[in-house]
Amino acid sequence: MEFSIRHNLRGAPADAGSQRFGIRVVMPARDPLRAVLGNDWHKEHWFASREERDRALVDMGQRHAYSRIGDTPSIVLTSIER
Repeated sequence: MEFSIRHNLRGAPADAGSQRFGIRVVMPARDPLRAVLGNDWHKEHWFASREERDRALVDMGQRHAYSRIGDTPSIVLTSIER
């Protein structure tokens, strides 16, 4: 999936090949957004160290500060390594 506005990323995309520790983001099996993005949609975020990845995993797993009351993120986060 391409980004329409790349500057919305937190930082410049790093060379994923040089980073070993990652987080894979997928949608739950019953998420209705799969009809739009497809069943095989996923995103991977890569980090240089396990500690950096683990901090990001905790941060990504928290409820978004600007979500409406009752809204919950519909993503599954998994630690991965190469």
